[in-house]
Order: sequence, then structure tokens, then C-alpha cells
Amino acid sequence: MRPPAGSAVSEARGEFALIARHFDRPSRDPSVHVGVGDDAAVVAPTPGHEVVLAVDMMVEGRHFLAGTDPEALGHRILAVNLSDMAAMGARPRWALLAGALPDDDDAWLAALSRGLFALAHRHGVDLVGGDTTRGPRNLCLTIAGEVPAGRAILRSGAREGDDLWVSGTLGDAMLGLAALEGRTSLDSASRAGCVARLERPSPRVALGVALRGVAGAMLDVSDGLVGDLGHMLDASRVGAIVDLAALPRSAALDAKLAGDERTLALSCLLAGGDDYELVFAAPSAMRARVAAAAREGGVAVARIGRIVAQGGLVVNDERGAPLDALPRAFDHFAPEPR
Repeated sequence: MRPPAGSAVSEARGEFALIARHFDRPSRDPSVHVGVGDDAAVVAPTPGHEVVLAVDMMVEGRHFLAGTDPEALGHRILAVNLSDMAAMGARPRWALLAGALPDDDDAWLAALSRGLFALAHRHGVDLVGGDTTRGPRNLCLTIAGEVPAGRAILRSGAREGDDLWVSGTLGDAMLGLAALEGRTSLDSASRAGCVARLERPSPRVALGVALRGVAGAMLDVSDGLVGDLGHMLDASRVGAIVDLAALPRSAALDAKLAGDERTLALSCLLAGGDDYELVFAAPSAMRARVAAAAREGGVAVARIGRIVAQGGLVVNDERGAPLDALPRAFDHFAPEPR
């Protein structure tokens, strides 16, 4: 990935010096046999475990606004991958980071790496390699984790009669984006809280691990509840009934839902995306174990509905009547509204 420290190239400014300054950290994990500094990383998986892999890309102007705090961006690019590990019940271990950058702004890169490594250390993740090039700002992080063989939680295990649960609260990230874009107004405290949910999501890794053997199916809410839950229902060949009143939400979003901005609130709550909470199905006999997993994971969970045999998703409003139409979940390639 870069020439050895002390070489003429590494001493100069440029790609390899950039990597050395901001991303070459000594590994704290003995499983990393070769990390940053060679053509490829060499790691040793734990015996009896399967490796779980995920990758996410973030493009400026598409996934984050120009001028976003780079430290928050470093946190977020890893957090969204950690959320994928959480959704599989996997323990995250190693990461690779590739980035296209318009320049080698040292202060920007120092802040980016500070946010990235702070979250990595919190979750025991080692950055073991990557790549950089000049171009429009685009960050792509690949993560590898582990799960005991046969214990990964898939999307396909939901069964008729299962309870449907979600962690944390939904909708604040997109409410924060709406505030940043001037589509709604919030008091200063609510605005700060919602923007923090957008820029510094909290991946539910501990909860995901605690739900091994409890949840029959699970995934993270990255593109909106209705869209992501739809993936689970399709994979499991079942349907679901969700109660709008049961969906956990902040006071700020609840006020929007009860007021003149109900349409915006419904969109945030049901289809906003970037929540990075976990939605999962578990047999009703597992309710005590779900509660125990929530305590172990340090996050509240709410029972929001149930799995039914007939396919499709129904969301009942506060009076128990099905919503006439559900907001459309985020899709990178959906036609732009006219």
C-alpha cells in the first residue's frame, strides 16, 4: 500500500505520505499479522467462526453535504458499516478504507481520521489497509467481522406470529436533514439532536450480538423502515402489520406528526433512512430474552407489530386504520421527482 517508512517517497508529500500521516496506526490486535504497509493485509480469523463482510460508499452531494464536519464524516463512514455487522449479529474486527479526495488538506484528513479511529477503538476495529486517489470526494469502507459458525442472523428467518421490534428511535436523522435543507424548522436543542443523529449515528453492535439465538431475522434501518422491512418480508416470504402509534420517536418528531407537518413526519418516520437502528423479528416466547438483550446492548427496544402469513406491509394509523399510502423508501436509482 505504501513504501517503507524512511524511503524518499514516504518522506515527501503525496499519496503515501498522506497515508502514513493519517491512517498508519500500530495494530492493537494480535489477529492482524500484516496491516497497513504491504500490498494486502493478513489477518487470522477466530477458529470456529465465519467471516462476515460488508462495504458502503459515501459520495459528497449524495450521501453527505459539502462542508460536513470531517470528524463526523470519519465517524459516520465506519458507523454505517458497523451497523451492517450489528444486523448480522457479528463482531466487527477489521476495516479497509478507500477514498477519492480533491486535495490533500492535512487539517481535513486529520479530523476525518480522528473521527474514524475514535469509533474504531470503541468497537475494537483495526484499519488494516486501503487506497487513495485524487478525484471528487468519495469514501468507501469495507469491514470484516466474525460470527460463530451458523449463528449469523439473516433476513430470511421471520415466521408468522413473530413479534416485530425496533431499537432506539426512528426518523430524527432525516428530520435533521430536513432542517439543514430549510424544509422545516426546529428549536435549537431539537435541531442539534437531530443533526447529531444524522452525522454521528450509533451502531447497535452490542445489541446485535446479544440477539444471537433470539432474533429469527434482522436488518438495519438505513434506507427507511418501510423499505428495509420490506426486504426482510420478501426474504422470509411473509407479511407484517405495524402500528404507527408504537413506533418509537423523539418529542420533536412526535410534535410534527401531530401538527401541520404530518406528511413530513410520516416520511421521516417510515422512509427517512440513516437511522441505523435494528429491526428484527422474534417469537413471542422470546420477549423476556429480547428485554435482556436490550439491557445488555444498552438501548431501548419497542415492539411495533407482528409478522403475518399474507405478504406485504400494512401500517395502521393511530386509530387502527391502514394508511392509504406509504411513503417511498430511499432508492439510489429511483427516478427523481418532477
